[in-house]
Amino acid sequence: MTVRSPAATRAATGLLRGYVRVGCVLAGYVFASLPAAAAPRTYDLPEPTAQLRPAPGHEAGLAAAEAHCQSCHAVDYIAMQPPGQGAAFWTSEVTKMRKVYHAPVDEADGKAIAEYLAAAY
Repeated sequence: MTVRSPAATRAATGLLRGYVRVGCVLAGYVFASLPAAAAPRTYDLPEPTAQLRPAPGHEAGLAAAEAHCQSCHAVDYIAMQPPGQGAAFWTSEVTKMRKVYHAPVDEADGKAIAEYLAAAY
């Protein structure tokens, strides 16, 4: 069995730490030279499969919904809501989109959209 002096043990430990440091630095250089794995991607979006329903007398609301709602989600999201929910439901939904999700819809357009959705859906 080999017995080392405390000085020899410290020297061996220091040498090992030095090797570890050099290895870490070299690994850093290797990884830094690799191309980034999270490069931006582009892709084509599918064509919309649904259209907003017409609602006679609510043309302004339809136009506002076409201008604002589809910038965040598909028409399918509107169409999949349970039918006949009424004005209170749609007013609540539009208010949530404006206040919680910060949809850029002013008060007048929000009211027109909610009235249109209540009439059409």
